[in-house]
Amino acid sequence: MSFVFCILRNWLESQKGATAVEYGLIAAGIALVIAVSVFAFGGEVEALYASLDGALDGP
Repeated sequence: MSFVFCILRNWLESQKGATAVEYGLIAAGIALVIAVSVFAFGGEVEALYASLDGALDGP
């Protein structure tokens, strides 16, 4: 029985997955910033590309 408790305790104290979770949270934060930026500035960027397209078409 002590062997089972020892294995269970080692498994609960293990921090191997902590780094993966931290990287996942960082990636989610970056994705959120990108999504908010696209939503906030999407119309302005579209207008900029439209004006560039018109300028590059020429006469």
